[in-house]
Amino acid sequence: MTLLTRTEGAHAPSPVRPRRAPRLSTVPVFVFMVLVAGYMLLPVYWLLVSATKSQSDLVDTPGLLPAEWHLGDNLSALLTQQDGVYVRWLVNSLAYAGAGAAVGTLLAAMAGYALAVYEFKGREAVFSVILGGVLVPATALALPLFLLFAEVDATNTFWSVFLPSIVSPFGVYLSRIFAAASIPEEVIEAARIDGAGEWTIFRSIALRMMSPALVTVFLFQFVVIWNNFLLPLIMLQDEQLYPVTLGLFTWQSQTSRAPELQTLTLVGALVSVVPIVITFLLLQRYWRAGLAAGAVKS
Repeated sequence: MTLLTRTEGAHAPSPVRPRRAPRLSTVPVFVFMVLVAGYMLLPVYWLLVSATKSQSDLVDTPGLLPAEWHLGDNLSALLTQQDGVYVRWLVNSLAYAGAGAAVGTLLAAMAGYALAVYEFKGREAVFSVILGGVLVPATALALPLFLLFAEVDATNTFWSVFLPSIVSPFGVYLSRIFAAASIPEEVIEAARIDGAGEWTIFRSIALRMMSPALVTVFLFQFVVIWNNFLLPLIMLQDEQLYPVTLGLFTWQSQTSRAPELQTLTLVGALVSVVPIVITFLLLQRYWRAGLAAGAVKS
């Protein structure tokens, strides 16, 4: 009996190990990803190289090849051009994008929470209208918005750019999906039993549970407002109210009369990318969590 047991143990089949995919199969994928990354980063590289050149080197040297380093002089000229109007444009963009994204995120959170938690007549119809707003391009709304603000004599003001920027149908959609999946009804009912009001529940409980999705909404809204060009172009005439995108466009349109503005436009474009990069780096962890949660829960 013992011999039989030992024999069976000696001839017991070994566990089958999964076969590894041949390493050569990953080479085409790696090459493809490198090519895509190079294609995406090539404009950034060109901008970095061009921003370090003088005006003469910008014209005389190949665009992708570096020349003598003049980034410091270019930055100094950028900040002193027209009595430092670029700094004003940068502050305007930070005000439009920062405050607009913050207010827009709060409004989206409130609307999404209400659509997810409260049951009322016409809720799905309202949500369908919001989804329809996601599909409407911003360019189609620019002229109607101008006519509306012109009726109340509010064009060429800070509010004519700020107020339309705080509306985010996509933010409402993402907030509702995340609120419905991440806020248990039992938690809300327990808070109501304890005597908490609806605003207290939203502020103290819902906002904390929805924070990853709200960071994602804020980032998307910040980038959209920062890159907004058509709405300020239609609404604003005062150069002191321009965002950085519209200000650089005006400089670029004047390069035929003032060639030095070409270098300043490139340096200004490089500097304008820095706030977006900093914002993404600071909120990257929350942004990833919000995207992953939204993709799984929806």
